[in-house]
Amino acid sequence: MLDGVSGAEPDIAPETFEAIGRILKTRSGFTLDGYKDKCVKRRIHIRVRATQSPSPEAYGELLGQSTTEQDHLLRVLTIHVSHFFRNPSVFEKLATTVLPELLASRERLRLMSIGCAGGEEPYTLAMILKERFAGYAERVEIRGVDVDAATLVQAREAIYHPDRLGELAPGQLERWFEPEGARFRLRPELSGKVAFSQADLNHQREWEPCDLILCRNVLIYFERERQETILNAFADALAPDGYLVLGKSETLFGTARRRFRTVCPVERIYRAV
Repeated sequence: MLDGVSGAEPDIAPETFEAIGRILKTRSGFTLDGYKDKCVKRRIHIRVRATQSPSPEAYGELLGQSTTEQDHLLRVLTIHVSHFFRNPSVFEKLATTVLPELLASRERLRLMSIGCAGGEEPYTLAMILKERFAGYAERVEIRGVDVDAATLVQAREAIYHPDRLGELAPGQLERWFEPEGARFRLRPELSGKVAFSQADLNHQREWEPCDLILCRNVLIYFERERQETILNAFADALAPDGYLVLGKSETLFGTARRRFRTVCPVERIYRAV
């Protein structure tokens, strides 16, 4: 997703910022509404430098004339880097507490990874289920969701650079991946367990019913009011006593605090009430 802003860069004038937003919305329907301005401007400046534009205003003119550059900027704005077993303690808590409880109490489960990037997070869930709950795997549906279509193409391909695999436990690389040049392809018995779809948190008002939502390190890029709307939409989608997992720097607030109870504050795991 988006990133922080450096104070060294010149500010982007409101009219230029608005013009860039209009261009992106016309190109793809992607809207900057709800995102933190500082985060967006930081990413715009990356493309200002990459195109050697002398100013944000000049970059805005270039953007209006080049659909290729529009696609480049959209990619920069929506990129979200992840890796398998990111924050291993979170997945250990899911494996030892959350998933056993859900599997024991429900006939079928739907798990959703929102802001799934290249698929590392939902594939990690599939790996846990295959290794620790093999007899229950057929009862579970896993879906990965991201705003960026190109990222989802990569997720479906399931081919990863070694730097995305550094948190794998001993033996998992050999068990679940096949070498492919300098990278590794996830074996079909896992990659086939995850479905992917595109959605923008700025537009998505409703989600499919589910039992577990992971949305980690995504909300931090949205304004507070939008975060609250997103959290309430998650609460609406979760089945009674369903689980929500946020990033380590994210938390509940506002009306959403009444929709969940805290299960594990350290790992940011909550349960719908």
